[in-house]
Amino acid sequence: MTPRQNPPKKKWLLRTPRVDAAARLFCFPYSGVGASMYNRWPDRVGPAEICRIQLPGRENRVREEHFGTYEAMADQLAQALLPHLDRPFGFFGHCGGALAAFATAHRLAELSLPVPNLLFVSSQVAPQEGPYGRYLAMDETELRTELEGLTRLMGSEPVPDLIDLGLNVMTADLAANRAYRTPGPVVLPTRIRLLGWRDDQEIQPERMTGWAACAPAGQCERRVLPGDHHAFLRAPGPLVDELADGMAGAVAAAAPR
Repeated sequence: MTPRQNPPKKKWLLRTPRVDAAARLFCFPYSGVGASMYNRWPDRVGPAEICRIQLPGRENRVREEHFGTYEAMADQLAQALLPHLDRPFGFFGHCGGALAAFATAHRLAELSLPVPNLLFVSSQVAPQEGPYGRYLAMDETELRTELEGLTRLMGSEPVPDLIDLGLNVMTADLAANRAYRTPGPVVLPTRIRLLGWRDDQEIQPERMTGWAACAPAGQCERRVLPGDHHAFLRAPGPLVDELADGMAGAVAAAAPR
């Protein structure tokens, strides 16, 4: 009898987190792309190791089905991340990735599992105020143009076959974005730091104020950084400083007194 093969383990992180990191910052990908979008980022910000999340249907998980909804993704990801939530940690998400990060933090709270010490929300409206953004109304031709431009911003030249794959992922990601809206503010037991971008034409910083209702009283901070909607891809100094400062604060708060 042929021995039964175990199903392959799903790779939710681009690499296994280090055991010596004082903290971890889990970074969620932007709509239409995978974990490689963080290739220009450092491996650490302050005391925190950067942990790049890889969602199904893209890059090294291209043969897997798309997650469908943020709720379904969060249910699986919460369990996959659990072994790595044994020290102070944060979530970072930009635009659609911010909603995926919020949904995962929400699911962790529902399951009474460790929640992020800090949720960094970049360029996104609060979940009770969405869906919002011009990408949600684009047709296939417009999305293809945007994806080609994003590929160049990430440091590569568009390859038609890869753009086709990316277009399928982006279409499914945007469907998840359209479907995700909480009926009212969901208050997470975690601190939220809002990161708006001064020249952002997609999500203006003033549209992000609704997030204050998703954090405990006095636990939502707001910053406006120099740059446009895609400036975060280059890990500019002001962004790295904000992430490092926030994670250093999380480590300090968790230290025994």
